[in-house]
Amino acid sequence: MPDDVFRRLRELAEAADRPLEEYLLAELARITATPTMDEVLDRIESRGSGRFGLQQAVDDLEAERR
Repeated sequence: MPDDVFRRLRELAEAADRPLEEYLLAELARITATPTMDEVLDRIESRGSGRFGLQQAVDDLEAERR
């Protein structure tokens, strides 16, 4: 691990008043519990309860930005 990364992780753990190992385990748990953007979009699309599909929403947003 690069020294600057290790130093920053130690600083973050100290700021959280936690041992580095505990801090890292909590952060890893948080990361793995957070869905990816693809997972979020898949969930939205699978619900299908809206009046239009996800692709239509994306197309509309892109058109609005032009």
